[in-house]
Amino acid sequence: MKDFHALKVWRKAHQLTLAVYRITATFPRTEQYGLTSQLRRACSSVAANLAEGCGRDGDAEFARFCSIAMGSASELEYHLLQAKDLKLLHPRTTKDCLSER
Repeated sequence: MKDFHALKVWRKAHQLTLAVYRITATFPRTEQYGLTSQLRRACSSVAANLAEGCGRDGDAEFARFCSIAMGSASELEYHLLQAKDLKLLHPRTTKDCLSER
């Protein structure tokens, strides 16, 4: 069993999750159950899967959860681009989030 707090990638994912929660708080109410929810769930999933993988036995299980986290990171990237194209996010904010991914 690994300590997920020790993983630099988990710490970055956690910070990105906090940033996405702050950013999406400014989204229109009409997006509460749409893009806001999708962004929050995708970024939370990255950190959560890394943490869960650390709690599993063996490197194979850890690798499987890292792979799932990568899938969530790709989903997050798409939703950030979608939010930018819908003019819900400033291009600079999008670029900052993507550089943290």
